[in-house]
Amino acid sequence: MFDILLNAVLFLLNAILIWPVLRYNAHMLQQNTYRNTEQMVWLKINYHKQSSLIINFILVAGAAVTGNPVLFILSVAFTVFLIYYFNFLKKYNSKKPLVFTARVKRLLFTDILISALPVLIVFLTVKDALKISAVLVSLLAALQECMIMLANIINRPVENAIHSRFISMAKKILKERDDLKVIGITGSYGKTSMKYYLNALLSSRYNVVMTPGNYNTPMGIVITIRNYLKRTDQIFLCEMGARHVGDIKECCDIVHPQWGIITSVGPQHLETFHTLSNVQKTKFELADSLPDDGIIYVNMDSDPAALKAGDYNNVIGYSAMGKLKGNILRGYSAGNISMSATGTKFTVTAPDGSSEEFETRLLGMHNVTNLCGAVAVSHELGIELHDLIIPVRRLKPVPHRLEISNKSAGVTIIDDAYNSNPEGSKAAVETLGMFDGVKILVTPGMVELGDKQSEYNRRFGGYAAANCDYIVLIGHTNMKDIADGAKDAGFPESRIMSFVKLTDAMKYVYQIQDQGHKYILLENDLPDNY
Repeated sequence: MFDILLNAVLFLLNAILIWPVLRYNAHMLQQNTYRNTEQMVWLKINYHKQSSLIINFILVAGAAVTGNPVLFILSVAFTVFLIYYFNFLKKYNSKKPLVFTARVKRLLFTDILISALPVLIVFLTVKDALKISAVLVSLLAALQECMIMLANIINRPVENAIHSRFISMAKKILKERDDLKVIGITGSYGKTSMKYYLNALLSSRYNVVMTPGNYNTPMGIVITIRNYLKRTDQIFLCEMGARHVGDIKECCDIVHPQWGIITSVGPQHLETFHTLSNVQKTKFELADSLPDDGIIYVNMDSDPAALKAGDYNNVIGYSAMGKLKGNILRGYSAGNISMSATGTKFTVTAPDGSSEEFETRLLGMHNVTNLCGAVAVSHELGIELHDLIIPVRRLKPVPHRLEISNKSAGVTIIDDAYNSNPEGSKAAVETLGMFDGVKILVTPGMVELGDKQSEYNRRFGGYAAANCDYIVLIGHTNMKDIADGAKDAGFPESRIMSFVKLTDAMKYVYQIQDQGHKYILLENDLPDNY
């Protein structure tokens, strides 16, 4: 009787454990864009986070087979601990919570089905079913990192069919709108800012719809077309993101843009692109997809983008660094740039020689480049430079991109949490350096830079050393590289602090007693799968 009770408790607890483990792995698969290849890379890096499940399986097997009371107590205690641990991960990994989309629900259903099937077979065919099932469910809990990928493979035909159906519906909607001008926007960085700025400027004359937030995947674009596009809209600003070669072409095959904007080409997502050449090729899939009379706008301040632009004869360039050279139709340049802690002034000169001075609350040289591009597109669409002065002045920072998010007595927070690339991070700390006060950087560094990640984070440490009074590091991923880069640049080690959690880092920052107003730059925020 004791054996039956023991095995029943072990079975029940481990059956309960499967759910938080399954949910955790489904969350990571969603963040890894449902690609098993990316999930496997993540598992290789983060194997330690679930290795305790193997220990749990060994303890449960030992307790079930031997009936030893000590092993039973240990296995029960350890299983209960794991239930709490994986539920804690749900709360801890809350930057981008698991979204229970229809796809996720189908994925969870398939995983639960293939997990329950062997348990059901054991109960129907084996004499000592409870003991074996207790061990089996603990093994299934340990295998959830593989089971979720198996469920993903099983569901693939269904997902592909649903994917194709929704894309066909979106294409049909756009086919009926031959009056709609579609402008594709892509780039290693700057594309979301460009989309928001361009939407604000063009809305002064046209009815504009844009992909909301970070809806820059094929399905995000499809959702925009089906749920947001109205009959009265005249311009569709379609942001296009990419992690693999061919991703931009896939987006273009849905919307067939007439114009395109390439905001930059740089070392972003190198874990999946592998080389900068692949990044460059993928971004210019937008230019390759345009019709014969299409126009591609290229940020000439981005050297890899400017270099590739020379292969095309339909380029309108824009620059804030005087780099309008090479094979371009015409160009827009920003000059007379002056920056302060409260904003930026600059002049844009159009190809016909006309120019206008603009003021904006936006910070950073990269934003001058972005605004020059937005002004260029708007002007080419018939809006006079003079008529863009007020829209530019009214622009607000894109959320989490050098946004002054909190200004109180003695403290200003500069939120740049969505910035995670080498050029943008450099620009952010240089912007911080313009402020007159105590300049504090809080950052976990940059990821998805492949074998260049260490090098770029060391450089970032050097840039931070030249512009900050304190460097506060979060997590373990890039801590050593940033610190080493700062120390190599002569930054005092006593002003470099490290914390596991952002909350602990911020407690330290607020306790800094230096005289002067505190300017705290929150630079990047690693996703939950790091």
